[in-house]
Amino acid sequence: MLTASSKSLLNTLHYKAVFSRRVEVLSELIAKAIPQGGRVLDLGCGDGRIAARLMERRPDLAVEGVDVLVRPVTHIPVTRYDGQTLPFADGSFDYVVIVDVLHHTDDAAVVLAEAARVGRRGIVVKDHLREGWLAGPTLRLMDWVGNRGHDVRLPYNYLDRAQWARALERCDLAVSTWRDRLALYPPPFDWVFGRRLHFVGLFEPAKPASG
Repeated sequence: MLTASSKSLLNTLHYKAVFSRRVEVLSELIAKAIPQGGRVLDLGCGDGRIAARLMERRPDLAVEGVDVLVRPVTHIPVTRYDGQTLPFADGSFDYVVIVDVLHHTDDAAVVLAEAARVGRRGIVVKDHLREGWLAGPTLRLMDWVGNRGHDVRLPYNYLDRAQWARALERCDLAVSTWRDRLALYPPPFDWVFGRRLHFVGLFEPAKPASG
């Protein structure tokens, strides 16, 4: 078990080595993935840094967040939810963004379906792809380093490409765009921790929303 001082040190090292670059890279990739302006929900937004940077890049987007734990300081408005049912009516948002949340759930399709209910045009997902050499152990290590210091639940539920396809089919979602070369880390670290272990995808309703 990590002590409070050990958690603080782990979080500090992770922030300096990874987090600031991650905010820049992911906000740019998500900005490119969302095809048009509108209202956006960041599901599992944390402190909202990525969402705030996204709005700087895309002033045509209005982003608010939802999370099971609302932090004392956030960069966007955040609503608390129970982790199961989003507290919004059907089609309340144009898009839902889900960044590194689904592998912390027991069933990604359940969360995707709820996101599809409130996001009428589509869902942008950044998550992991469990494919390639030692993919599982590598993802577990990254997950532990990035989240253990924050006491985040770690079920290590990483999906391969076929499992993602089945999850999307259950939610009546289709892949519009998929990118799995993200350059989240500088070389040589990206050769080990990047590869194709991460993706950003735009998933749209199999039956497009009207309007």
